[in-house]
Amino acid sequence: MLEANTTARPGDSKGFRRMFAPDRLTLGVFFPIESFQRDEPSMRNQERLARRAEELGFAALWVREVPLRDPSFGDIGQVYDPWVYLAWIAAQTRDIALATGSVILPLRHPLHTAKAAASVDRLSGSRLVLGVASGDRPVEFPAFGVDIDRPGALFRENLAVLRTVLTQNSPRLQSSYGVMQGTADLVPKPVGALPILITGTSRQSLDWIAGHADGWITYPRPLAQQAERAAHWHATVTAARPGVFMPFVQSLYIDLTTDPDHPAQPIHLGFRGGRNVLPHLDAAP
Repeated sequence: MLEANTTARPGDSKGFRRMFAPDRLTLGVFFPIESFQRDEPSMRNQERLARRAEELGFAALWVREVPLRDPSFGDIGQVYDPWVYLAWIAAQTRDIALATGSVILPLRHPLHTAKAAASVDRLSGSRLVLGVASGDRPVEFPAFGVDIDRPGALFRENLAVLRTVLTQNSPRLQSSYGVMQGTADLVPKPVGALPILITGTSRQSLDWIAGHADGWITYPRPLAQQAERAAHWHATVTAARPGVFMPFVQSLYIDLTTDPDHPAQPIHLGFRGGRNVLPHLDAAP
């Protein structure tokens, strides 16, 4: 039951199938699901809102990893540890995908990340989609004793260890994180092949990302520019891994006003406006 399924593919994941399909657009919801001032949400009624999002057919519930408050960034995500919170939300829901956007690999030992991810995937019934990143908050690296000049290299090495222990039984490996001699094994294994999405560049080239990820998470841009970015991504994937579907994902902050017809106004990483402008985002600034 706990051994790796070496024939599984990311597309077999229940979470991946709910979130992604060729030529299809789906919508997910990031925690916290609320409007709030300053950088800390109340986190009240999130369980009820998560169940409501599932009932309405949203594809996924997303959590972020923000281990330390940095006032210059203006937000601390859903406040709680992502793995603890995912387990809590998994127990409150049944079918909606659970996604991280994203776990900061250089700040964690890959064996800890692998065990947490596989545990959530098992307990939720194959609903986890693992978004990973190299980190972009400079205050975090010295606090965790991580060389701020090495996150790109650490990201690659961490991801390699993560992939190995999730997909192989009792592997042999050696990295700067430690050595496994072929006797110890990570348990549990995920239900199948755990989908891993890379966020931003994570200090890698797009070619490298296409060769090592199961999808790409990027940031909002003007519609025409984002369309070009998506086309470039799919062309890169086709060249690197012909015939493999790898989704293009973007985040977007939406601050809804009480006036349903309020015109869209740009805010950081999204827009503010009334609910009636949602079907016309192509005309938003």
